[in-house]
Amino acid sequence: MLKLESISQLGLTFFGLTSDTIPQTRAAIFRQIHQIVFHGNGGYDWETVYNMPIWLRRFTFSEIQKYYDDEKKSYENKGDGSKTIIDENGQVKAPEFLSNAKGKHPAKYK
Repeated sequence: MLKLESISQLGLTFFGLTSDTIPQTRAAIFRQIHQIVFHGNGGYDWETVYNMPIWLRRFTFSEIQKYYDDEKKSYENKGDGSKTIIDENGQVKAPEFLSNAKGKHPAKYK
């Protein structure tokens, strides 16, 4: 591997990237691009997102992230008051309209 040496007196390389941080930075960028393409539901292709200005890519990523976070919160809150047809013993409960109708209209078979 080629070892880069800094000419700067501060010891920093171009934009502060060093040979140690470049792999993590690249992985973070590609992860962000993947998230936008994958969770964009077909609205974005990889090349378009890769060539986006950084500010626009960050904005798009944060908006998609907010959307899915809100959706997750609403789904979690919905579970509090929702009804289930399975009781705690694993048995299927009869719907209310059937339990109220028992004995009132017996089934007749001809």
